[in-house]
Amino acid sequence: MLSLWLYLAFLGIEATPTLKLLNTLTALSALYLLLLYDRITLFWYGAFTGLLWFYWIALSFRYYDVSYLMPLMWLFVAVGYGMIFWILGLFRPIPRAILFTFISALHPLNFNWFVPEIALIDSYFGIEKWQFLTLLLSLALFITLKNRWRYGALAGILLAINFQPLTPTPLPHQKIYLTDLRTPQNLKWEDSYRNTAIDINLATIKKAIDEGYDIVLLSESAFPLFLNQEPYLMQLLKDLSEQITIVTGALYFDGKDSYNSTYYFQQGRVQIANKVVLVPFGEEIPLPRFISHYINKIIYDGAEDYIAAKKPVDIQIGDETFRNAICYEATREELFVGDPHFMLAISNNAWFTPSVEPTLQYQLLRYFSRRHHTTIFHSANMTKSGIIRK
Repeated sequence: MLSLWLYLAFLGIEATPTLKLLNTLTALSALYLLLLYDRITLFWYGAFTGLLWFYWIALSFRYYDVSYLMPLMWLFVAVGYGMIFWILGLFRPIPRAILFTFISALHPLNFNWFVPEIALIDSYFGIEKWQFLTLLLSLALFITLKNRWRYGALAGILLAINFQPLTPTPLPHQKIYLTDLRTPQNLKWEDSYRNTAIDINLATIKKAIDEGYDIVLLSESAFPLFLNQEPYLMQLLKDLSEQITIVTGALYFDGKDSYNSTYYFQQGRVQIANKVVLVPFGEEIPLPRFISHYINKIIYDGAEDYIAAKKPVDIQIGDETFRNAICYEATREELFVGDPHFMLAISNNAWFTPSVEPTLQYQLLRYFSRRHHTTIFHSANMTKSGIIRK
């Protein structure tokens, strides 16, 4: 029940009043049982919830010739989230409700995608922390009280209902072209595919120019190379940027370290914004150095971790300011400091398709967009791109 919303969204079922009612009732039931169950039952509750939300993490192993480790990752996810829920079971309903409200602040191995209130994003409840806390405390009081007043506690559920209609956030003055690239992960970094990828990107940019767009937003690592090490291609993109602002993902090498970056080409000039929050086990190993070095040697052919930028980067394009975000970090609180009006987010979801990962990412983008009143322009490889405004 705590996962039904995700799979209905994955199937493409639209948020009709019927769906919102179904999501409301199933989420309410799931949260009630969360506060009612003993810790042994909660272990299995957490284990299967973790698998239903995050089984796709193991799919990236397909591209490192270690598919045999996938069951081990599933076991790791199941036991990890099972133990988190088991610990919740040590507490009575009211403190359990408070702890579960803020469980999204817990980032195991720097992974923050377990935000339980997003189960309410297509329901009649609000997604703010105070609404989630009100909902949980009302259910906890109903369970705890044994007299007639227990039914009065349920009235608190009404406070969690979102009565205000959702108003779309503003759009910038610029007309932004979102790409729909479909490059499979097993081809993306092959030397034999590199020229094809470059040709597709250049054709996309020229199409955006012909259709009168002001900005073209390509996906993460759309150019599968260290772009700043390719002077001819850099100059070509600078020349094209006299006609349109080009925003594209590619790698950056400073002579010592490697970065996952976004390149902004405007009027013959280029700015580079490096990723701030790296993907755990994808771009960095969030473990002590001697362990991470061993994992990189065994699984990643000795490749070193990427280097992270120190703070989010804002880029001025025309008369608007855009916050830069690359894939995973677009779902992190750190990237929304200052409540930016606009965000340009790029992703490569080929690692995890087909799975519910792109759906979960999209719902998290909606969650952060709604909470911070940020319009997000999202351009993704292998999954649907779009504008997220409410």
